[in-house]
Amino acid sequence: MRRFYRHRWLAISSLLLLGLTFGMPLTAPLFANAFPELARPMYRQDSFATLVLAHLSIVLLSGVVTVLGGVAAGIFVTRPAGRPFRSSLETVLAISQSFPPVAVLAVAVPLIGFGETPALIALVMYGVLPVAQGAIAGLSSIPPSILEIARGIGMDRWQILRRVELPLAAPVILAGVRTSVVINIGTAAIASTVGAKTLGLPIIVGLSGFNTAYVIQGALLVALLAIVADQLFDLLSQRWTPPADASLRSGERA
Repeated sequence: MRRFYRHRWLAISSLLLLGLTFGMPLTAPLFANAFPELARPMYRQDSFATLVLAHLSIVLLSGVVTVLGGVAAGIFVTRPAGRPFRSSLETVLAISQSFPPVAVLAVAVPLIGFGETPALIALVMYGVLPVAQGAIAGLSSIPPSILEIARGIGMDRWQILRRVELPLAAPVILAGVRTSVVINIGTAAIASTVGAKTLGLPIIVGLSGFNTAYVIQGALLVALLAIVADQLFDLLSQRWTPPADASLRSGERA
């Protein structure tokens, strides 16, 4: 019972998400009463379960690329050979996020065509900055004494990175990933403007057809999806324990 109370918002938001994903058609009378002027108050072109899965797939795919690219960039600029490029990288990443996703789509569609590819490009450009910043901050905050101990017990640089630096920096990196994923869950809705199937379809159809009910239905599921993802990352961060070698910790205390 205590565990449920601690994670009650995750449980409540997850139940609401599941309920509306599979039971949204059951709310048709509610929307009909709220919007009596609409002939079709319930979006039925696609099932909401299909849209949620499609939305999740594009967010997960862009998230994988974003995490790999952001962490790799953070590792590079925290190595001796890459430190001179740190300010340049941060500037480039900041510029990439300053471009509105709609503008990126407008440029990419004539070159690539409609579909998920231009949407993925926009999501990666928009989501890589928090991940890279988290990786840089996490890796840069590791005490030099721990790294010195790791070298003293015979670890090479790859072992230090894999067994010491990344585990210790993981909580900060996870915070950046959390921010990136939550942002992209909302941003992915605009992918439907270029032909990708996401929860943005009801919103776009509703806006173009002056159907407020469609907009509410799509936006409600996007918001719940973002809340559930944020709560899951919060749960993961609470349970995370950096698995760095205990000998390093004891050596640092000594």
